[in-house]
Amino acid sequence: MAYRTWGDPQNPKVLLCVHGLTRRGTDFYALAQAMSDEYFVVCPDVVGRGDSDYLSDPMYYGVPQYVSDMVTLIARLAPKQLDFFGTSMGGLIGMVLAGLEHQPIRRLLLNDVGPRIEFAFLSRLMTYLGKPVVFSNQEEALQYANTLTQTFGRHTPEQLRLLNLPQLMQRNQEWVMHYDPKISVPLMAQNPMTAAAGELALWKSFDNIKIKTLVARGVESDLLSPATVEEMCRRNPYVSAVEIPEAGHAPAFILSEQIAVARKFFTS
Repeated sequence: MAYRTWGDPQNPKVLLCVHGLTRRGTDFYALAQAMSDEYFVVCPDVVGRGDSDYLSDPMYYGVPQYVSDMVTLIARLAPKQLDFFGTSMGGLIGMVLAGLEHQPIRRLLLNDVGPRIEFAFLSRLMTYLGKPVVFSNQEEALQYANTLTQTFGRHTPEQLRLLNLPQLMQRNQEWVMHYDPKISVPLMAQNPMTAAAGELALWKSFDNIKIKTLVARGVESDLLSPATVEEMCRRNPYVSAVEIPEAGHAPAFILSEQIAVARKFFTS
């Protein structure tokens, strides 16, 4: 599992930032740089994404494997203080990890995700996840990647370029997305029964969280509903919530006002 770092490696305070389903650790370029004065910031590429290895058996592309990988990474880092920022899938990883006994996280920020995933989001996800897309040049590929991140918020062309160029790679004179298309296999194999069991397991992990947790919801999110956020805050007294304006799923935390939300939560 590849990862990038910002800040002083000798800093005993570590901020671990974990990305969404089809993304990679470079998504946190702005947040990591901004937080590197307080933390040694570590941003992994979850297996199957970016510079990390692809799994030979795609059925292992799932939260249990990702949590195991994070435990190994945390053991390698050996931080005296660990905070966790998780976007979408990264938030699910953080939620499960934080729900374990003797877990290592001090504070957890869940960026636009909770135990319940709305059907509208899953329907939108399946329109592009795992489907082969090939482009003849980088600019065409970048335009495609930009369309997929429209829901992340209102960003300038330069901000989108910094966000999405790392999502692309050149292979055999063509441009493709920088992740294993087979990450879709476990999702495609789900049925209503397994999906319901997965949600129950996530609620159990969530209910076990005993650390200060902030849920940041994009006001236009189609993944995390206001009702789910309300239930999360009702069920767990350690949880509070904030809404991120002019963003859907999921706020990119590139803009200064969004970074300020994270900084206030982690450092106050």
